[in-house]
Amino acid sequence: MSFLKRLLGGKKDRSRAHLSTAPLDPRLIPSDFHREERLHILVGSAHSAGKERSHDDDSLLVIVGEADGDQGLPDFGLFCVADGLGGYDYGHIASAVAVRTIAHRLTQAAFLRLLEIEPSEEIQLLDELVGQAFEEANQAVFKHASGGATTLTAALMLGDQLVIGHVGDTRAYSIRDGVIKSLTIDHSVVQQLIDSGTLSEEEALDSPHRGVLWNAMGRKEDIKVDIISYSVIPGSWLLLCSDGLWGVISEGEISNIVSGGSGPQTACDKLVRTANEAGGPDNVTAILIKFPL
Repeated sequence: MSFLKRLLGGKKDRSRAHLSTAPLDPRLIPSDFHREERLHILVGSAHSAGKERSHDDDSLLVIVGEADGDQGLPDFGLFCVADGLGGYDYGHIASAVAVRTIAHRLTQAAFLRLLEIEPSEEIQLLDELVGQAFEEANQAVFKHASGGATTLTAALMLGDQLVIGHVGDTRAYSIRDGVIKSLTIDHSVVQQLIDSGTLSEEEALDSPHRGVLWNAMGRKEDIKVDIISYSVIPGSWLLLCSDGLWGVISEGEISNIVSGGSGPQTACDKLVRTANEAGGPDNVTAILIKFPL
């Protein structure tokens, strides 16, 4: 298990005010991975083109692994939501290329090495891997979707350690005991105006700049990638979603639906259905992970 200890890195929580790509401190892997009747994460996902769009620029990806027995592994997973930009000809290509590139890179670097019997000594920490994967995805969008761009929020999970990479205005939320908290900060002009005190949260809802991004994959070679690393709290939820969800229904309503007692798939279906019932002006994508107590 020494490979896992080195790969997972530190156990420090990182708030929105401390977004960085700094390496994590070394930590021990929880000792209860091999207990009998170990509980696993539950995952749901849902997607819709919406009611008003003639094309679909969102992409999602879910990869989950688990192993029990005497030599069981911690649950591991990769969860991605991307929202393409650039119109019908480019947006859907950009989001698909970004998601596939991230999945290819992190599957090789994290998951396949996790399954090796005798892993090599050369180890990179998870936050470093995620940052490099985002850089590769950005270059892939340049190469394969010229004229397009995309947002991307991706969560890499090993055991109780989560590392989230973020570019654009797809979001990651943590939900626990009915309280919802955004883990990501939108890379939008409106968010900059809010942060500077020029706009209030209420004024931002009607701003003509609401959908304008200053940072997106495929727009320039040197993108800004936010990396958020933290340890999972048992009993909490992680939601990744596009602006077709959070831009249409309130965070309070999102929290109520997730915390309503249903499983993650039922909750995801209801989130997307609720966004469409509210007009469905955009593509809607949601991935919801429930962490066991």
